[in-house]
Amino acid sequence: MMKFKQTKIGLIPEDWEVKGFQECVNKERISRDIKIPQSKYKNSGKYPIVDQGASFIAGYADDKTKLFSGRLPVIVFGDHTRIFKFVDFPFYLGADGTKLIQPKDFIDPKYFFYYLYGLPFESKGYNRHYKYLKEKFIVYPEKLEQRKIASVLSKIQQAIEQQDKIIQTTKELKKSMMNKLFTDGLHGEEQKETEIGLIPKSWDLVEVDALGEIITGTTPPTKNKKYYAGGGFQFISPVDLGDTKYIYSTKKEISVEGLKVSRVLPKDAVLVVCIGSTTGKVGLAYKVKSTTNQQINAIICNTAFNPHFVYYLLDFKRDYIRSLSTPSPVPILSKGKFQRAIIIITKDKQEQDEIAKILSAIDKKREKAEARKQALQALFKTMLNQLMTGKARVNDLDIEVN
Repeated sequence: MMKFKQTKIGLIPEDWEVKGFQECVNKERISRDIKIPQSKYKNSGKYPIVDQGASFIAGYADDKTKLFSGRLPVIVFGDHTRIFKFVDFPFYLGADGTKLIQPKDFIDPKYFFYYLYGLPFESKGYNRHYKYLKEKFIVYPEKLEQRKIASVLSKIQQAIEQQDKIIQTTKELKKSMMNKLFTDGLHGEEQKETEIGLIPKSWDLVEVDALGEIITGTTPPTKNKKYYAGGGFQFISPVDLGDTKYIYSTKKEISVEGLKVSRVLPKDAVLVVCIGSTTGKVGLAYKVKSTTNQQINAIICNTAFNPHFVYYLLDFKRDYIRSLSTPSPVPILSKGKFQRAIIIITKDKQEQDEIAKILSAIDKKREKAEARKQALQALFKTMLNQLMTGKARVNDLDIEVN
């Protein structure tokens, strides 16, 4: 049975220690404090630049004399962004607001990184967050257990990164396949010249309204609470159209009463954003009955067209659809103009089905990777909390550490 002791920050395992942040870090200058200004960032070079931005590597440079000169690894902290980065390779320190943190020898650097990563940042109106760190306390076990904890969390992080690679690869593959299929057709046939450029020889140009019925969404009066109370039916807005083909969930729902005064859409209705910054974005209705707000036009395809094929085609032509909108601070593509938009199409239903099948298979692989990533992120969050508070112990487990 694990034993705990009372400390100034609450209960911690009996064999753990607690110290203030300032007691845990080397205060001496650990670099020449040479920071590469953003004007010097390059897209490629010998050594990476690490700053406080969201991207791990912000740019590159080649001047070896300005490399970080202290002992690696270190933790790079964004004084404004509150982002932590673990750096164990030669690098340049970039831009203002970037702090370097190095723990003392009694704390493993990777353990320290994860501990800091898990700290909650309450809003105190700080612009410079490093002083907030100085107020925190660090809890830690003996060095070997620290390294085991870091190893467990690193393995979960590596699994997350692997899913990220799969997601990125499938996105690139999908983009490449759409370009090929909608340029050369399924069978790589000859092309013909049209008013919108070269298209597969057997394909045609049609207006969007030839695909089926076009329905513009509407919003039930929000003052009438009975239209929303209890929900039950998806009320789709542009924010709900994401990276997945189907709209599996929505931010808002409407009630049965709300559905009665809305324009009801069936499953597989093709949804196209026609107002706002995401004009041209597409999705597919997933529920048997759903509805949208007025920013979305829906296509209920007739039997001659596979809605999944139409979804991918319009996704491929997203920039073209957006270009048809009225130029203004808020882009608007009217229903009439959307209906008259000219697109390429194959009337061979079998070819449509096969193209949709190929692209759907890629999407399914990506969606599985997204689901695995979300599950791993939830696991990481749970394990981070459990391990850093001593509620779960790994000290007696045979875990490989670096």
